[in-house]
Amino acid sequence: MVLPDQAVDGGWKRVHPASPFVRGWVALAAVGFFFGRDAFERLLQGRDFVDPALSGRAPWLLAGGGVVLLLTVGGFILSWYFTRYQVAEGFVRVNTGFLFKQQRQARLDRVQAIDIVQPLLARIFGLAELKFEVADAGESAVRLAYLPVEQAKQLRATILARAAGVVSEPGSPQEVPEAPEHVVLSVPPGRLLGSLLLSEQTVGILLGAAAVVSTSVLLDNTAIFLALIPAILGIGASYWNAFNKGYNFTAAISPDGIRLRYGLLDTQAQTLPPGRIQAVMVRQPPIWRIFGWYRMHVNVAGYGAAGTGEGAARTMLLPVGLKSDALRMLSLVLPDPGIDNPEEVFVTGLEGLAPASGSASGTDGFVTTPRRAWLLAPLGWRRNGFLATGTALLIRSGRWWRTLVVVPHQRTQSMALQQGPLARHFGVADLVLHTTAGPVMPRVFQAGVPQAVELFDQQAARAREARKRQTSEQWLAQVAPQAPEVAAAARPQHTNQEDRQDG
Repeated sequence: MVLPDQAVDGGWKRVHPASPFVRGWVALAAVGFFFGRDAFERLLQGRDFVDPALSGRAPWLLAGGGVVLLLTVGGFILSWYFTRYQVAEGFVRVNTGFLFKQQRQARLDRVQAIDIVQPLLARIFGLAELKFEVADAGESAVRLAYLPVEQAKQLRATILARAAGVVSEPGSPQEVPEAPEHVVLSVPPGRLLGSLLLSEQTVGILLGAAAVVSTSVLLDNTAIFLALIPAILGIGASYWNAFNKGYNFTAAISPDGIRLRYGLLDTQAQTLPPGRIQAVMVRQPPIWRIFGWYRMHVNVAGYGAAGTGEGAARTMLLPVGLKSDALRMLSLVLPDPGIDNPEEVFVTGLEGLAPASGSASGTDGFVTTPRRAWLLAPLGWRRNGFLATGTALLIRSGRWWRTLVVVPHQRTQSMALQQGPLARHFGVADLVLHTTAGPVMPRVFQAGVPQAVELFDQQAARAREARKRQTSEQWLAQVAPQAPEVAAAARPQHTNQEDRQDG
């Protein structure tokens, strides 16, 4: 329900009145700290509340502090009053600013993902922020901060339904109820903590610590440890951020798409609509092989490169999981793998090796680096390879850091063949596939020149054909066997869309 004081003429609505205070509490804290720090310290020391030297100016200081506080609060109120949003005519629009006005809008059919973000203070007030990611946007095209949690969920459901082409019955309410969901996996906190302790970062820290200790012993100088304090604080913050972002990670499926939830203090709920994932990468560091753990990242239009911090968390499809978890997530990203034995092929992509004989076309179906080029990748030439299915291109690489990249054919935007002087000498070339910006960089390493040229031509044709028959709206029907109760509950909601397609 929309709060009465949030309604605005013309279908425009306002965010929650507490929104500017949740966003700008740091400013209020700074004002209080600046004007109250000295008095607070004097109280702790048992002295007078006001410095006798300033007793004559105390009223003026208090008046100045009051004016600054009033101006800050007044700015918050004006910011709330002039912030409005509207969902109409195929767009979601947000107007902000009372001196310098700005309107941001996003086309509903271009929405790539919608996130519900709840910082700690917003959770206390029962509020949430909506982030709309739009194709070709370098940053979030629209941010609504903040709305009541239930209203944010309902608005997300309405926008996702409209983005998928769902049309409400005549006379029905504009809002669409939140779609049902089915949880498919969750990451235990113990596994998440273990993955952080056994990460590549930990190995690097241990090696660095050993070098520092050895240097301090040889030089008989312990002062070097003091210089490491900032580094230790930074490392601790990095571990905490990774744990805070990955805590309570759950993945679910719904008619809207894949839903991801995570976070300890600041919680976030992402919804990736069907067919909007551009590429997915499954990776296994060497130490994780002992426990059979994998990590998954995705490219989504609008998220950008997302290298660190919040951006890295948003492109994380699975922070750490078993092989069965990785296969389950792959089945959601690619409901129709285009092959008869998808599990066997995906496992081969994760763990397989070409025969030592050096045949370019291995018995497992992957076309790998020819033996003549083994000097270019002494450890990885038997892993490097590719396999094209009816719906996607699978690229595997890495002997120690095993990697499998899956790119749906319709998401191939462009390609490039690259060949340096050494690769030319050994008769191999790399094929680079261009999708949207993100952590996944699809690249076929050191394929034989004839195989690389053939893949270049065939992949271009497959991409054209796949875009013609793309039916991302039918995603739920393809994954229905994994959650039949969700598909049944959502069927009435999608009736109009199905009728329109049949017609």
